[in-house]
Parts: sequence; structure tokens; C-alpha cells
Amino acid sequence: MTHILKHKHTLIGVLIGAIVGYLYYHFVGCMTDTCAMTSRPLNSTLYGALLGGLVCNMFHKEKSKTE
Repeated sequence: MTHILKHKHTLIGVLIGAIVGYLYYHFVGCMTDTCAMTSRPLNSTLYGALLGGLVCNMFHKEKSKTE
């Protein structure tokens, strides 16, 4: 449970990115199935989740352990 709380910013970013990735597929997408990222909902959802996690992880600061 502490691992989840430690990385909550990244997990929130993954969730938001997955939603945005699916919405991009649904509203923009690719009609000819030739686009690798946006031709299937799973591809765009996973790509969005990856980018969302990476972006939110950039802003997460580790607490330094001072003894």
C-alpha cells in the first residue's frame, strides 16, 4: 500500500493519459487503419497512459532522507 501512495502522482497520470488516449482515438482517430497508434483503441489508450505517467512523474519530487 505504501508503494501505491508513494507513486500516486504517476498512477493518476496513467489514468488520465489512458482516458485522453481513448478520447483521441474516438474523436480524431484514423479511418483507414494505416495509423499504428490511432487505428485501434487499445493502442491509443496504452500510448496515452504511458505518456500521462511519464509527464506526471516528471513533476514528482522525491523526499530526501536526512539523518
